Amino acid sequence: MDHHRIIDHVPALRRYARVLTGDAWAADDLVQDTLERACRKWLLWRTGSNLRAWLFTLMHNLYLNQRRSATPMQVVDIDTLHEGLQAPAHDPDGALDMERCLLRLPAEQRAVLLLVALEDMAYADVARVLQIPVGTVMSRLARARTRLRELMDPATARAQAPALRRLK
Repeated sequence: MDHHRIIDHVPALRRYARVLTGDAWAADDLVQDTLERACRKWLLWRTGSNLRAWLFTLMHNLYLNQRRSATPMQVVDIDTLHEGLQAPAHDPDGALDMERCLLRLPAEQRAVLLLVALEDMAYADVARVLQIPVGTVMSRLARARTRLRELMDPATARAQAPALRRLK
């Protein structure tokens, strides 16, 4: 058995879970659940296939299942909580917190962006993990990058945005 090969992927699973959930405790729980499921379903993994993509698929599906079955939480506008979420005072540029901006992306865009940019997965692997077409991966990635750019620096994003033209 190659269970020890799973251990090599734990740091990447933790990174993805942390940004996916936005909470360290929930991320640790998600990683734990993913590892437990991987051990239980080990016989379903095909030797020679991409173990990393299989683990991320398990995690992504668990995350979606948890979101569906979760009790509805109170929705709070993140902008009203800006006092508690501001970047530390020692930051002279006043840069926005990247994690906060990532959490403001729609979940499907955030997942694609994290898998491509943070985990350096190929588009085909991301498509397999998320069970969507490669074209959808590419369009979600483009939208996520654009939105993240807007969130990080609204003034620059407006200046770079193409002007809309009216056609008859």
